[in-house]
Amino acid sequence: MMRLLASTVAAQSGLAIRIIKTLPSRSFCVPPYVAAGLRSRSMCSSVPAAKERRLQIGTSSIHFVEAGDGNRGVILLPGALGTAWTDFKPQIEGLPALLPRHRVIAWDPPGYGKSRPPDKEFTVDFFERDAAAAGELMQKLGLQRYSIVGWSDGGITGLVLAAKHPERVEKLVVWGSNSYISDTEVKIYEGIRDVRKWSARMREPMEQVYGVDHFPKLWSAWVDGLLRIYHERKGDICSGKLKHIKAPTLVVHGAKDPMIIPDHVPYLLNNIKNSDLHVFPDGKHNIHLRYASEFNAIVAKFILA
Repeated sequence: MMRLLASTVAAQSGLAIRIIKTLPSRSFCVPPYVAAGLRSRSMCSSVPAAKERRLQIGTSSIHFVEAGDGNRGVILLPGALGTAWTDFKPQIEGLPALLPRHRVIAWDPPGYGKSRPPDKEFTVDFFERDAAAAGELMQKLGLQRYSIVGWSDGGITGLVLAAKHPERVEKLVVWGSNSYISDTEVKIYEGIRDVRKWSARMREPMEQVYGVDHFPKLWSAWVDGLLRIYHERKGDICSGKLKHIKAPTLVVHGAKDPMIIPDHVPYLLNNIKNSDLHVFPDGKHNIHLRYASEFNAIVAKFILA
């Protein structure tokens, strides 16, 4: 699959592919190539402990985690039904040391996690609504320009936000994300609707957030929301918006990701003007958790470039 992806991207986008070699886990010190870009004498940064906060955004009381105390911003956007802590614990704990001039914001999107009640309504425009709320959150925090780091559904939200407000977004990082829904993915979504078929490792963190009885209902509603986009918008989540993205964009891809078809990678590269690619050959959907140290270093280097 890696060779297939490499040849497809090379043929369709003309961009070089850099294969990431996975390394042993290490402490969260600033790598030399990152430190070189900072006017700092220390290779390791001590950062304030993460703080949990709330802000009213529209009709929602939004819960978010804030780490670091820089005057620039990075927002972490979680995947479907994900929260700041379930999806981004290694980034909340690791990125502030790598990005000492940034405040790292990780949120629970409206209707998810502690940003309830109420539960999210998966309308055909729920990605646009999340993007608007994320942008308003950053504005209320006084971060007029910021970078976006989005996983899966959060990557879609990031694509929409970067297209809607190109003047605000400095850098964009997405992985496990798609801008349209294919016939194949409809089958994938239906195949994962029944959470009883999931492994306990994947299912239990969501059950802890939403409850054993409620999580299956909310997940099924998410599947219905994507199928609604597929039928009512012919699968177009945000593909028509990609041309409006101006921020330098890094697409990170796990070559063994079972949640998206490989076609999405060259599609994003071809339709986002200033984009590049990093591939984890053995990575699946959760590369930022499985290869946290390497992932954080890649993201920090890109944001600081």
